[in-house]
Amino acid sequence: MIAPGFSFTTHATDGHARTGLLVTPHGEVETPTFMPVGTQGSVKGLSPDEVASTGAKIVLGNTYHLWLRPTAALIDKLGGLHRFTRWPHSMLTDSGGFQAFSLAQQGPRTSTGPASAGAKISEEGVVFRSHLDGAKHAMTPEVSMEVQGQIGADISMQLDECPPLGGEGVRDRKAIEAAVARTTRWAHRCLAVWRRDHRARGRALFGIVQGGTFVDLRVRHAEELGAIDDGFDGLALGGFSVGEPIEMMYEALAECAWKLDPRRPRYLMGVGTPPDLLVGIEHGIDMFDCVLPTRNARNGQALTRYGKVNIKQARFRDDDKPLDPDCGCACCAGGFSRAYLRHLFVAGEMLVLRLLSIHNLWLYGELMRDARAAIREQRYASFKRAWLDRYAAGLP
Repeated sequence: MIAPGFSFTTHATDGHARTGLLVTPHGEVETPTFMPVGTQGSVKGLSPDEVASTGAKIVLGNTYHLWLRPTAALIDKLGGLHRFTRWPHSMLTDSGGFQAFSLAQQGPRTSTGPASAGAKISEEGVVFRSHLDGAKHAMTPEVSMEVQGQIGADISMQLDECPPLGGEGVRDRKAIEAAVARTTRWAHRCLAVWRRDHRARGRALFGIVQGGTFVDLRVRHAEELGAIDDGFDGLALGGFSVGEPIEMMYEALAECAWKLDPRRPRYLMGVGTPPDLLVGIEHGIDMFDCVLPTRNARNGQALTRYGKVNIKQARFRDDDKPLDPDCGCACCAGGFSRAYLRHLFVAGEMLVLRLLSIHNLWLYGELMRDARAAIREQRYASFKRAWLDRYAAGLP
């Protein structure tokens, strides 16, 4: 079942929360861990060394974007994604399916705005037009596996169908059941390619559990994927944080996350805020990714242990304190004041976007480090409660 050079070991537990060690051909990753998102092969605005300085030992690349530009073939020709991006640590790529469903709907840009284009899903896969130039592409389970194999990340994801959950979609059990069934059929097709072409090269493949907010569907799907002979190296929960009420996501995580096979790493895809991470860890999640810390940084929002900080606010105009005096990131420990950061943002200077990105990723890395320590010391519940109370309190 396990790819050569890949392993996962649980080291400590506290309730359902756990610490562990994920090993890939490019190094060790302590879990729980947060993966910064490098959509185009780069965590926006930051060098690999800067990303690593925040404690990150694994990053995520976006298969859809890298497939369309610069192309998987070019990345392969130039030595694979690690060499191409100069990131020496572990790397995960998504399947490309979510972006094929969502970005392709927007269509390519024209002189008057986005052109209309709809992605068409069938049993074979999804046919879509590129958001870059309108060219037609077909993403099938086999294509996704070959593209990710060419890119060469340590961990790849199966192609799945993620039904929208916003509005009435939350209660559309029939549509979600159909997506679960199709995802299972696609899982077998993905594994067939992976076993044949890529597993022997030391690359791992994760399955994706769907089911919306229906706990029974989630548990059943996790059992189906976990039972596949010579199957997945890890299991992910997909289809969360896509429009459903946050309370429903938390309730579903409490019921199903810890039921995923404990021998394999558990990955919660595309989630989220610091409170989301704390809830996920509580229920047994090992791996997270989200664009939120870097995207929000580029919009002038710092995430601190004392809550969100909108650096554009006038109250910071003459504030000489760093964002968080006890933070060890290059922004805070470097002495950059709130007043200076506000000045840079108002002036349109790029430096502030980089400093806030470093700070936000450091916060996420610190949250993971402190959570691991709390689990080892059997005090995770009190740690989580104290962290959330301080986060709600606001800046001192």
